Amino acid sequence: VLWGGMCLCSRDIFLYVFIISICALISRFLYSDEVQIGPETVMTTLYTAKKYAVPALEAHCVDFLTKHLRADNAFMLLTQARLFDEPQLASLCLDTIDKSTMDAISAEGFTDIDIDTLCAVLERDTLSIRESRLFGAVVRWAEAECQRQQLPVTFGNKQKVLGRALSLIRFPLMTIEEFAAGPAQSGILSDREVVNLFLHFTVNPKPKVDYIDRPRCCLRGKECSINRFQQVESRWGYSGTSDRIRFTVNRRISIVGFGLYGSIHGPTDYQVNIQIIDYERNQTLGQNDTGFSCDGTASTFRVMFKEPIEILPTVCYTACATLKGPDSHYGTKGLKKVIHESPTASKTCFVFYSSPGNNNGTSIEDGQIPEIIFYT
Repeated sequence: VLWGGMCLCSRDIFLYVFIISICALISRFLYSDEVQIGPETVMTTLYTAKKYAVPALEAHCVDFLTKHLRADNAFMLLTQARLFDEPQLASLCLDTIDKSTMDAISAEGFTDIDIDTLCAVLERDTLSIRESRLFGAVVRWAEAECQRQQLPVTFGNKQKVLGRALSLIRFPLMTIEEFAAGPAQSGILSDREVVNLFLHFTVNPKPKVDYIDRPRCCLRGKECSINRFQQVESRWGYSGTSDRIRFTVNRRISIVGFGLYGSIHGPTDYQVNIQIIDYERNQTLGQNDTGFSCDGTASTFRVMFKEPIEILPTVCYTACATLKGPDSHYGTKGLKKVIHESPTASKTCFVFYSSPGNNNGTSIEDGQIPEIIFYT
């Protein structure tokens, strides 16, 4: 084919025809306000609409992408949304990734994202996936990035291309078995980091690690808490018996931790096991062997589960804490019913019941486990 004295190859012909078709599509829209967008043309049309400031056509493109957003293309569309500065579409992509994290990271488009997009996702508290599986996906991304940069796929190069993304993996949320089977053998962490994390899993007081231990909660909204006591007193002892209190809630929530009282003798470290138990079925729904440091005040100190625990309305549960440490403060003048009011959501009503058996003295009126931390 000759054009202006030049012989065009088939690729040039295709590109020329494609550009002409996009220009025709935009012209048709400008004169008739009608547009036909398909998967093959939507991104080029969006780029052209933004370049030539045609906001109505841009809105049509974003609407098309939003309607076709799924877990298996969420990362691909997120990359495009960030590239074209479409914050609304980017937010919808992130919501989809939050709700279907495993499906999204299993899709081919995940390993094609850039490092900034990867970090933006890893920073989120709302991903619904076990941290060990998230780590496996990040390793896959690092291998693909090594190939893009034409680097040998070695442990050192994977660590290099991950950069700060590695610090966003929440290794403390894994079980010791998950950590031992995956990250500890991956070669991506240094020997010192592996040792420090193993110590974090196994000893108390826990050494400081440079990784976030805040749970990822797949429920949206603001963190809430209730306190069931009206007054704090001194000297509550521990001999290995668990402090327990039963409760019901009027709506579905997700519990992420407890607030516990600390020492009356100044700054101290405690070892603690916390649990949520389905009372009727006698089934442990979640637990964590951990520790916390207190400063000697009568404040409560946060002790968190590794994953959110779903609590259903009108079902009876037992909150359990087994502390090892010196005498602590305790709560008194306890309330049987505590209502949490939110300006954006309906009321959350907790009703407390004393737990049968030996509970180290904890009851509705007095004891430990003053605070429940949750999301609605």
